[in-house]
Amino acid sequence: MANRIMLNQTSYHGAGAIQELPAEVKSRGLKKALICCGPTLLRHGVITRVTDVLDAAGLSYEIFSDIKPNPTIANVTDGVAAFKAAGADYLIAIGGGSPMDTSKAIGIIINNPEFADVRSLEGVAPTKKHAVFTIAVPTTAGTAAEVTINYVITDVEKKRKFVCVDPHDMPIVAIVDPEMMSSMPAGLTASTGMDALTHAIEAYVSTAANDYTDALAMKAIEMVTSYLPSSYKGNRESRAAMHNAQCLAGMAFSNALLGIVHSMAHKTGAAFCEGSMKGRHLPHGCANAIYLPYVIKYNAHDERAAERYADIARMLGLPGSSDKALIESLCTLIGSMNGIFDIPHTLKDFGVDEAEFNAKVDEIAANAVGDACTGSNPRAIDPATMAKLFKCTYYGTEVDF
Repeated sequence: MANRIMLNQTSYHGAGAIQELPAEVKSRGLKKALICCGPTLLRHGVITRVTDVLDAAGLSYEIFSDIKPNPTIANVTDGVAAFKAAGADYLIAIGGGSPMDTSKAIGIIINNPEFADVRSLEGVAPTKKHAVFTIAVPTTAGTAAEVTINYVITDVEKKRKFVCVDPHDMPIVAIVDPEMMSSMPAGLTASTGMDALTHAIEAYVSTAANDYTDALAMKAIEMVTSYLPSSYKGNRESRAAMHNAQCLAGMAFSNALLGIVHSMAHKTGAAFCEGSMKGRHLPHGCANAIYLPYVIKYNAHDERAAERYADIARMLGLPGSSDKALIESLCTLIGSMNGIFDIPHTLKDFGVDEAEFNAKVDEIAANAVGDACTGSNPRAIDPATMAKLFKCTYYGTEVDF
């Protein structure tokens, strides 16, 4: 079996890497960018770190900032219209997963107009052309959207998220500059960091894992567990290390794929934002952090998965004289990290209303089984079992099935 490895054409890493942006643009004869970002980054002046570089180089741009934390179909269609109205010929995506995912969808639709219905991009869409030339500049250390072929869009009407997997959407250039994330708040540092850890762990146990992705995933796991706690406290060196760690994790999962932690997070992120949540959404990284220990215990009933989880624990130097004990130590470590970051142990503790949860759990479980990430999970699952697993994550009960 052939293992396909896909990476950016070019990526820059390190403090000051943003200065490489003008040369990449000019070498391709590009004229005008549509900058995609969120309103918070624009309001707090983070975007000026990029626009100052563009201004100094005499490069033209317009800014599209109407992007929600979980980008919607409307965000994408509005972005397509903004790209055309601006007369842009390339994209610069600045921020976390939301601007990156929006840019990927915009870029795909501009060059593949037959997919103008955003829902038609769900799953593995048969696009023919690569997305519009895109430079991705992350400001968070977790999603790794700048180096992946995946993106996630929220269907507000149907209260669901859908995953798109398309080699044509990968940004041609990634600029991973730790100075771009220097103002990231602690809560976001924790959530995105645990997202990166989940990416790496799921990539390592995925049915599509291989020698290349294993090396990337293991190094990412080592770095996240080492540097995330101090990055959370604001240590600049650790934040720079986390930038690299999340990139390694992204390279791993973009090629090895993911598992049901992400399937579950995708389907609950859109579903639980009402009722007692009072408009709050369940952040993707936070959902992953809650679900990860439960899924590890579920998957560990598969012999190969158990061996791989134990490999991770051994690499981290965790205690245990058997695979079962090592897996327990790994789950304990994840739980202790969540405790440091004030991430709850259960959905109930997060604030999801019990009546709302019980009313929706069967539907959400069925949707999660159908998620694009489920197919590469190391252990099969059906809707009834998925609902049972969701209930464990709500009430904090033991996964013994």
